[in-house]
Amino acid sequence: MTVRTRIGPSPTGDPHIGTAYIALMNYLYSKKNNGQFILRIEDTDQARSSQHSEAAILESLRWLGLEWNEGPDCGGNHGPYRQSERLDIYREHISLLLEKGHAFHCFCTPERLENMRSEQRNNKQNTKYDGCCLALDEKDVKRNLEKKLPYVIRMKVPVDGVCQIKDMLRDPSEISWALVDMQVLFKSDGYPTYHLANVVDDHLMEITHVIRGEEWINSTPKHILLYQYFGWQQPEFCHLPLLRNPDKSKLSKRKNPTGILYFRDMGYLPEALVNFLALFALSISEGEEKRSLELLLEDFDLKNISLGGPVFNIEKLKWLNSRYIRDDYSADKFITALQEWALARKDISELATEIQSRTEVFADVIPLVGFLFSAQIEVTESNLLSKKIDRSLLRQFFYITITRTEKIDSWTISGIEEFLRKNAALLELNFRDLIPSIYVAITGNKQSLPLFRSMHFIGKNLTRERLKNALATIGNPTKKEKKAWDKLS
Repeated sequence: MTVRTRIGPSPTGDPHIGTAYIALMNYLYSKKNNGQFILRIEDTDQARSSQHSEAAILESLRWLGLEWNEGPDCGGNHGPYRQSERLDIYREHISLLLEKGHAFHCFCTPERLENMRSEQRNNKQNTKYDGCCLALDEKDVKRNLEKKLPYVIRMKVPVDGVCQIKDMLRDPSEISWALVDMQVLFKSDGYPTYHLANVVDDHLMEITHVIRGEEWINSTPKHILLYQYFGWQQPEFCHLPLLRNPDKSKLSKRKNPTGILYFRDMGYLPEALVNFLALFALSISEGEEKRSLELLLEDFDLKNISLGGPVFNIEKLKWLNSRYIRDDYSADKFITALQEWALARKDISELATEIQSRTEVFADVIPLVGFLFSAQIEVTESNLLSKKIDRSLLRQFFYITITRTEKIDSWTISGIEEFLRKNAALLELNFRDLIPSIYVAITGNKQSLPLFRSMHFIGKNLTRERLKNALATIGNPTKKEKKAWDKLS
C-alpha cells in the first residue's frame, strides 16, 4: 500500500499557521513512509471562498518548501483538485445515498429549525435535528420537489448503539449515536458540506491516512458512517492536538500573529519555521533543536506530539531563526537574503513619490520608512489618545477593527478606507477625529506617509498586530466589554 496523505485548506482568508502545522505533519508522514502528499482546495463555501485566498495558500506552502505530488496547479490522476470542480461527483454520490435509503430530503424552514433548537436549549437537551422530515413518504417528497420548495439533504443516523473510533494518537473511544446529528450533506445551494465532500474525495483520491485537527473528532462518527453506507474501507484517522499559546489557550489571531505570510513578511526563514513546527513531533534533547529536513524526517514520529497541545512559543521560534541566520549565512549571503526580503515585501515604488516629496537629504528616508519594515513600533498612551475621542470609544473602535479585519479578503487602498469609515460610523464617530490615533497606531507618529497606502503596504496581518499593540497600550477590553463589543463586530 502506498501511503497517501492530504491537506485540504479552505480559501476563505489568510493561510493560518495551523494550516502549516497540519500540512507539515501530513507532508512528513508521507515522506517518512515513501508516500505521496496531495493538496486539495476545499472551496464549497461559495460566499467566503476567493481566488486571492487560494493563491495565498499555494504561495505560503511553497514558501515553506512543502511540495505536493498532486494538486490544482500540477494536476494528477485523481483530479480535479478543487471541490467546486467536482460537483457532478458529489451529486452522483448523494443520489446513491438517497437510493439506498441512507439520506433524506429535509424541507424544514430556517425558522422551524431555530425554534426547534431554542426549545432544545430551554429543555437543556443536545441541539440536533429532530427527524421531522424522516416521516415524509415518497409522494410527499415528490410533491414538495414539484412545488420547488427549498430543501437540504441529510444523512440518516442510527438511534441506538455507539460508534467506535480508532485514532493513531489515542486509545479507542466510543461516541453514542444518540449524540450524533443528522448532518446536512447537501446544501440548498447545490453544494456539498464538508462531511460528504471530504469522505467522497478521500476515497476517490485513495487517501490512506487522514491527519487533521482534533476539532474534527466529534464529526468522525458521521464520516465513519458514510464510509459504511458507501461500502468503502475507511482510512486511518489521526487527530492532531491544536496549537496553543504559552498560557495553553487556543492559538488565535486576536492574541498572536497567525498568518503564514506574516512570518515571511517579518523576515522569518522558511527552514526555521518548518524546523520549529516539526519539533512538536520529535523527541530530542535540548540543544539539538536545529535540524535539517533530512534529520527531521529521521526522528519524526506523530506519537511524540503532546496531546495537551503543542505550545507555539514565538520566542523560541525567534531564537531558532537567529540560529539559522548566524550559523548558515555568510556575510554575503546575509546581505543578499536581506535585500531579497526587503524587495519581496512589496514594490516600494508605490510609495516612492510620497517618500521623495518628504525628503531633504537621504538620511531622512530611514526614519520616514522604518515603520514599514518593523515588526513592532513603540506607541505611547499620550500619542494615541485624542481630546476629540472618548478613550472608551477609541478602545472599542480598535477592538472592532481588529476583529473585523479577519473577515476581509481583499486588502486594497480604497477598501481599507471604506472599511475604517464603516467602523467609525458604526460607533457614530467622526472619522476625521480618529485619523491621528490610527496614524499613531500604524506608523508611530501622528503624521507620516499616506495612511491607507501605508496600511496596504504593510499588509493585513501586520496592520492587525499594530492595532492590537495600540489597544493594549490604552487598555485591552474586560470580559464584559468583549461580550458587548462582539455583538457589534
